[in-house]
Amino acid sequence: MKAPEQALMIRFHDRIDDLAAADWDALRPDGNPFVSHSFLSALESSGCIRSDWGWQPYHLGLYENGRLAAAAPLYLKGNSHGEFVFDWSWASAWERAGGQYYPKLLNAVPYSPVPGPRLLAGLTDRTPQLQKALVEAMRGEMARLGLSSIHANFLIDTEPDAFDATWLPRSDIQFHWHNRSYHDFTEFLGALNHKKRKNIRRERAQVAASGLSIEWRQGDRLDQREWQRIHALYLTTFESKGNHAALTEAFFRQLGLLGPAVQLALARESKDIVAMALFLQSDSTLYGRYWGASVEVPGLHFELCYYRGIEHAIARGLQRFEPGAQGEHKLARGFLPVRTQSRHYLAHKEFRDAVRRALAQEAMSVEAYLGELLAHSPYTCCDGR
Repeated sequence: MKAPEQALMIRFHDRIDDLAAADWDALRPDGNPFVSHSFLSALESSGCIRSDWGWQPYHLGLYENGRLAAAAPLYLKGNSHGEFVFDWSWASAWERAGGQYYPKLLNAVPYSPVPGPRLLAGLTDRTPQLQKALVEAMRGEMARLGLSSIHANFLIDTEPDAFDATWLPRSDIQFHWHNRSYHDFTEFLGALNHKKRKNIRRERAQVAASGLSIEWRQGDRLDQREWQRIHALYLTTFESKGNHAALTEAFFRQLGLLGPAVQLALARESKDIVAMALFLQSDSTLYGRYWGASVEVPGLHFELCYYRGIEHAIARGLQRFEPGAQGEHKLARGFLPVRTQSRHYLAHKEFRDAVRRALAQEAMSVEAYLGELLAHSPYTCCDGR
């Protein structure tokens, strides 16, 4: 006779350090560094996650016989900053109708528009069941707190099945590079059409002629002074665009403790770091994150953020390089469009139905945009994947 299923105990935690790092990380289905306990802990302990910035940790744990069986990075959100799946118009419409949109529940990684696991339940026969239990626990807590909505952003392909039809699907486009077992950068260039190949060579030649020295460094091999400089360059990017730079110098220093998960491309003038691109890495994927420069050199952004990353991915045998959100200019440099996925639950049925209709129109636009982009593939044959 089959033993009865043990009831799962639901707990919400107001800091990630309330959950044991080993237990949390054991539930990750892959090596995505953004959902690692160390990355989320660094965000919280270094002053990047603050209630006055709209972030309150509310991490979900499901426990079985006192053991963590499933978990989800979760936040009570007082605004929609730092999410990259934009619902400002929904908030405005709901509040014009007399409702209160914030706070809402957000299942995501702060400041990181990176697809990755959001429903952490290992890789067993029970994974789908546990993922659905996480979703139901979030919906139950939303109802208990009287919140407007729940949002699960940048899901991986195996997770949407955990959400039933009452959740609204939403997609967007990012540009990713795929390794077709290239031996080196030259072979990659050979897969591109002549025009794109010529342009990349010209951009790289501009940087080579600039006199700057370019190097690739692992994060734990930088000293404190170098990390201070890298953070200062990160700030320049946000300040030049009038945006809020949420990541602190303390967070950058903690990144330096993550070993091979953190990689950098640096440009130096003499011994001074004058430009940088910061990456995170798993066993299969390189993730481009932040860029900053104190000099203006034609092609330098592309060299550090894209071409050095592609070279690193080829040398390490990585399958994919995700350089960050948005940017049609990436298409001409070998990055192809892919869909990202999110799911949204709005508590009020009539409001949910109205947003569903709007998303159906949006989905047609996204599909048409994807088709247009693929029609302009930079590769001479196939689709570059």
